[in-house]
Amino acid sequence: MPPQEQKRRLSSRAVKIGMVSALSLTVAACGSKTTTAWCVDRMAPNVGKTKGGYRVVPDAFCDTRDIERGTISYGRYFWYYGGNRDSDGYVSGGSRVGPSKGKIKSSRGNTLSRGGFGGGGKSGG
Repeated sequence: MPPQEQKRRLSSRAVKIGMVSALSLTVAACGSKTTTAWCVDRMAPNVGKTKGGYRVVPDAFCDTRDIERGTISYGRYFWYYGGNRDSDGYVSGGSRVGPSKGKIKSSRGNTLSRGGFGGGGKSGG
């Protein structure tokens, strides 16, 4: 019988470095910040305790293409990013301008923009 060739084995150090690199890339890609986009009514009267807030309305009133393009709608309904919603249905403490990086989800949990690894939250041009 001919002598069997020994299979090359990676050293445990090389395996650890490879695994740590792959894990860190995964964490960086998945660990990006998620921002909530609220569809709000610019014309709803703001009565009650929330000053400067906007009335949250169903997502169907807002155009998801505004998020994809990174534009701000100047119509009655627009996306409002971040902030906190109170028990009266108003959101405040956020911004009309979307984030430059990270995932954007609607208030119902639907992904509106993935952002992506090393990229911005907007696409198109």
